[in-house]
Amino acid sequence: MAFTRKQKESLLKEYSQWISDSQAYFVLSYGNMTMRSIDELRARIRNEADGHIHVVKNTLFKLAMDQAGVSYDTGFTGRSLIGFANSDAPTLAKILNESCKGNVFEFKIGYFDGKTLSVNEIKALAELPPLPVMRATLLGVISAPASKLVRTLAEPARSMAAVVKSYSEADAVAA
Repeated sequence: MAFTRKQKESLLKEYSQWISDSQAYFVLSYGNMTMRSIDELRARIRNEADGHIHVVKNTLFKLAMDQAGVSYDTGFTGRSLIGFANSDAPTLAKILNESCKGNVFEFKIGYFDGKTLSVNEIKALAELPPLPVMRATLLGVISAPASKLVRTLAEPARSMAAVVKSYSEADAVAA
């Protein structure tokens, strides 16, 4: 289906907006897929990763990347499906990586904060723990020294209290 110039300009504007709004985006090739599977994937990405996926026109998307100042070398041959992460790139990468295991999709290339990611780097990003888990781990690391300091400072007082208690119990037994 041929697009009119006006439709192409509209698509280019939309692609540029997606690029500017996204923290990361991943380019995938796709093959045999049903509309049901793509709808399920879209819903999962929207709900779990605060993102979206779209089938794009390669030439127009490369123009949008040129306008955004993002360089590209490969990844824009054949049919392209692009997943955009508005805030949580590792979760989107994880969802797309799980979809790739069904052999319907295959990563071509990725972009994170304007930098190019290889397929292996995308898969490494997908293996990161979710953001809440990373935050909890960081909080535990930050609070651990403070907890140890409080225990260390409280220990002499606790020891002193134990000595006083044992003397008071010894006096109660002697009396």
